[in-house]
Amino acid sequence: MPSDSRGSSSGGSQVASNGKIHGYLIVLGNNGSLPSGDKGRKRSKYGVMQRPKPNGVQPANQYRVQTPQTHPAVTDVNQHTIFYTLPRHQAVIVEYTSDPTKDMYQIGRSSEEPIDFVVADTVPGSLNKTSVNRTTSCSSNGGQVLAVGRVAQSTISRFACRLLVERDSLPARAYVYAAGFDSSRNIFLGEKATKWETDQGIDGLTTNGVLLLQPKGEFEGGAASPGQWVEVSVGGALYHLRDSRSAPQKKSKVENELNLLLDGSLIDLCGATLLWRSAEGLAKGPTARHLEKMVDELNAGKPQCPVGLNTLVLPRKSTLPPPDQTPYVYLKCGHVQGQHHWGKEGEDRTCPICLKVGPVSQLSMGLEPAFWVDREPPTYAFNPCGHMASEKTVKYWGAIPIPHGTNGFIGKCPFCATPLEDRGFAKLIFQDHLDS
Repeated sequence: MPSDSRGSSSGGSQVASNGKIHGYLIVLGNNGSLPSGDKGRKRSKYGVMQRPKPNGVQPANQYRVQTPQTHPAVTDVNQHTIFYTLPRHQAVIVEYTSDPTKDMYQIGRSSEEPIDFVVADTVPGSLNKTSVNRTTSCSSNGGQVLAVGRVAQSTISRFACRLLVERDSLPARAYVYAAGFDSSRNIFLGEKATKWETDQGIDGLTTNGVLLLQPKGEFEGGAASPGQWVEVSVGGALYHLRDSRSAPQKKSKVENELNLLLDGSLIDLCGATLLWRSAEGLAKGPTARHLEKMVDELNAGKPQCPVGLNTLVLPRKSTLPPPDQTPYVYLKCGHVQGQHHWGKEGEDRTCPICLKVGPVSQLSMGLEPAFWVDREPPTYAFNPCGHMASEKTVKYWGAIPIPHGTNGFIGKCPFCATPLEDRGFAKLIFQDHLDS
């Protein structure tokens, strides 16, 4: 693989000549790594590093042709080209030329060489979560692996989207576009794909679309609020959402907004949602060691189960403590206790402290630092999965409607993609430690 053909993964398998990091892409629903482990280009986090040589492209020529299947641009592997197929065997061809000021990175389901970051569908961890009153089992790293025999067809495009990053910008100016170039350096939009011509040229949308949500305010520090989802075109323009992901008619153009990624921007690929973190923003947030230290401080208070009177231990890593020390939270009230059978009423439990009746979930730490919006202690947990984070982190993610299916939106835990229930979170009350 040529050294300048792709960026580096977060594992550092391939580092640019000067080591400059443009930013990071993190897949929502993974708690520090993929459930099966990070391998090569298929991982939970991708470090977008400056390439040794620029590989950016920009549109140059546009023209209409007959019988596009036999046009020389189809077979020219050195030419980046987008084909917009029209009725009656016609097509509009847009040829691209090199842009030495930009680096290009491509994301998609395909494992072919042009894809820098291989992304698979995220399966919600709620089907896979250990809980006192649930019978299913959760991967500690977040998203769940499909049960044997259940093969779902992916809704993520093989060449889903591409980023163009200005090489010399600081902080990095990264722009997102729908669709990516295949191994022949072509993008094909079929006759049924949504497309249109304007005075500025031709543009179009991919089958299931690429959606973008920009934060309002600074993501790092917890001052941001989520914006509105919009759709990104192949040419990088923004449009209001279609009636469904694959609806044939586009909506009106979003004026006065750009496809420029901000720290905390979300990119949805219809099956997986990516978080963009700038290198500067992520450097201000907590590190993995900082999160582990906060867990150590909670454990230093020796929180106890009020029923069994045994000391509870919050896990620092994805591994769990012994069963008699594993903490659980009563999601209706937030009281943290050990595993016991007092007050069980069918699928629910009665809290022995406040007598509220509701579900109980095992607590686990939110270990992916990129999802945290501040460095405060983990005093809240997502409902119903039990992943712990700071108050501002939990409330920020609880307010974001994440695309779900072809036309739905639901709140999800960023660490496991579990659909949120009730208010979406619970404030944790530890006995003899954070009880307030």
